[in-house]
Amino acid sequence: MGEPRRGALPTALRTVGTLALLQAVLPLNLAVTAVAALKAVLVPAPQEIAQRPRTILVSGGKMTKALLLARAFHRAGHRVVLVESSPYRLTGHRFSRAVARFRVVPRPDSPHYVDALLQVVREEGVDVYVPVCSPVASYHDALAKRALAAYCEVLHPDPELVARLDDKHRFAELAASLGLPVPDAHRISEPGQVAAFDFAAHGPPYVLKSIPYDPVNRLDLTPLPRATPLETARFAAAKPISADVPWILQAFVTGQEYCAHATVRDGRVQLYCCCPSSPFQVNYAAVDKPEIEAWVRRFVEPLRLTGQVSFDFIEDADGRPYAIECNPRAHSAITLFHGHPDLARAYLERGVPTVRPAPSARPTYWLYHELWRLLSRPGDAAARIRVLRRGRDAIFDWSDPLPFLMVHHLQIPWLLLRNLVRGKDWVRIDFNIGKIVQAGGD
Repeated sequence: MGEPRRGALPTALRTVGTLALLQAVLPLNLAVTAVAALKAVLVPAPQEIAQRPRTILVSGGKMTKALLLARAFHRAGHRVVLVESSPYRLTGHRFSRAVARFRVVPRPDSPHYVDALLQVVREEGVDVYVPVCSPVASYHDALAKRALAAYCEVLHPDPELVARLDDKHRFAELAASLGLPVPDAHRISEPGQVAAFDFAAHGPPYVLKSIPYDPVNRLDLTPLPRATPLETARFAAAKPISADVPWILQAFVTGQEYCAHATVRDGRVQLYCCCPSSPFQVNYAAVDKPEIEAWVRRFVEPLRLTGQVSFDFIEDADGRPYAIECNPRAHSAITLFHGHPDLARAYLERGVPTVRPAPSARPTYWLYHELWRLLSRPGDAAARIRVLRRGRDAIFDWSDPLPFLMVHHLQIPWLLLRNLVRGKDWVRIDFNIGKIVQAGGD
């Protein structure tokens, strides 16, 4: 829910006010859920009978993309086990009819994470593990792959490749070595390197971005250099840059932003989509950008990559795409595959022709984000109404209505109440990934 102005209200008052807004729409949500539940009983959704039913383990249970995959696997006739860490054990997605079992595991960076996953795999008879990773989890799921491989297939890259792709500077070097266009980039391990950088020789502007995931600073794309060398030095000094937490100074390419997701097996793209993008993305609409798709294929094929991988691009005025970063994990843009009959096959089988969003696929949004925008920016009401009219909510499903109710009126209120008790500040609510964005968060 939105991007509240930090410091405009005391944290506790802002949290209570948000809880009150959620409570105000609860009766309407209950009524819609009741109607949908009745419809689901009277007109059951069709479910395939899989020729080879399997048990699929899906992690990241708090995120919408995990719910989408769970529904797809269930609809294809498979059994789904959903897992999430303890802070998100009240995820609304655990109440989905697509989820046969919900299990709580330690945080991905816990020393007990791999053992807990292994226990779930053995006890539930898991055949395939499909990680839906947070940025923190990507590398730990790659480490888990080594332990789980003897018991099930893991659709995720190996640790060495994950570490390379997750590092914005190493990714840029790798892409450049394959002859693919990326912006000029420099690794920064202390603020003085920014102050000493010869911007005039390289041609500004540049942006400074944290290499490790930073849920707050990642949205700061302040152009560099600033008006004076002193202002540039002060800007860099205010960032938590160190040898242990390196940043990247990256040339800023002017143009349209895009994101792309690919599910890949042995370097072969089996599922693909591309969307216009922005730093805080909560709306997705499929577009056909052949140059970007060609870039993705030229990248994953020589690496013989297996797993889910997503990219952020900027297309310049000449139509040339520059990849600005890579994330070795699923992208929320896969919500565009809602109800697609071949989604499960693209994940579970080999040699599947590339699956794309159906031509009839409607753009996706998150209703409570749109409602917040209506409240906070009433002047944009016409645009928001167009979004609601043309698209579909990414969580709501007439045949599976409980997650929509429980995400907004259990999962998020629980997280807000926990912050209220602890006196913790927060930046915004992200219904897409099912969490409260805050400094030092995951």
